[in-house]
Amino acid sequence: MIKFGIMAMPQHPRTDSPVKRLRETFELTRLARDAGLDSIACGQHFLAPPYQNIQSLPLLSRLAAESGSMSLVLSVILLPLYSPVGLAEDVASLDVISEGRAVFGVGLGYRDIEYQGFNTRRRDRIPRFEEALELICRLWTEENVSFQGNHFTIENATSTIRPVQQPHPPIWIAANNDSAIERAGRLGCSWLMNPHATTHTLQRQMGLYKDTLAAAGHTDVPEVPIIKEMHVAKTHDESLAIAQPYLEKKYQAYADWGQDKELPGEESFRVSFEQLARDRFILGSVEEVTEQIEAHHRQLGIEHFIFRIWWPGMEASHAYRVVELLGEHIIPYFRK
Repeated sequence: MIKFGIMAMPQHPRTDSPVKRLRETFELTRLARDAGLDSIACGQHFLAPPYQNIQSLPLLSRLAAESGSMSLVLSVILLPLYSPVGLAEDVASLDVISEGRAVFGVGLGYRDIEYQGFNTRRRDRIPRFEEALELICRLWTEENVSFQGNHFTIENATSTIRPVQQPHPPIWIAANNDSAIERAGRLGCSWLMNPHATTHTLQRQMGLYKDTLAAAGHTDVPEVPIIKEMHVAKTHDESLAIAQPYLEKKYQAYADWGQDKELPGEESFRVSFEQLARDRFILGSVEEVTEQIEAHHRQLGIEHFIFRIWWPGMEASHAYRVVELLGEHIIPYFRK
């Protein structure tokens, strides 16, 4: 069965009331729960003008009370910035608070200001990532942990709190470039496909991921999730008219941050909206969006779609309407 989720929207213009936007996030979560969605997800950035950004761990902990049985997806935690001991106990606490609904999504990050802010070096991000992930998993599953790494060291440590899920919450590794995708396959974790790459690129990378899984001896392919920018409306033109202004501004910010330089090839977000949207976003009427979801499932084997439907500056009513259309038309189509 294909699963569907949405991204909570923690990023908003700095002129917006954060309390008002938070209350709208509560309402969006309740609507998603009642519409039959499977997950609510939240991303993470620090020091990220032009936006304000509520942090994902406290936000998802609060949304646990609004979300029914939906999974709470950290998508993603910038793992190299963290103390693995603190993060292991924070994520385990989220899993306990939600009675076993946390998904531990992790990534490297790419913005220099975030590494500076946490007094870490970008060139250390890969070894820090791998050491931290190993140590977190051991703290979740072992009684006494001793670990000697280049970046983290502990002796005879026992975690204060462990997850409800056994052996631990699902681990999703967000990856843009080929080497990061190979890392996810080598570790036997789900590859969380990013919303920025084209379907053509993702098809090639899916082959690389599966080959790496097999070479590492992982016989079962983990759940295949993806984040996609999506807007559905009564007509194609209405969908485009509502989504385009916000997506253009958001991807301008991504270009300013250098996100497109993390993608393979010569990707650039400084192109026309038509070029940007082509083979990348899911936009259109109910029928068109349904067809595009089917195509992604067929071409990539996607099992869990997480739609980003609310962008900085957008009125919450537009996101509410998307959830209503998902619940009324799209989810029933895939569950019949």
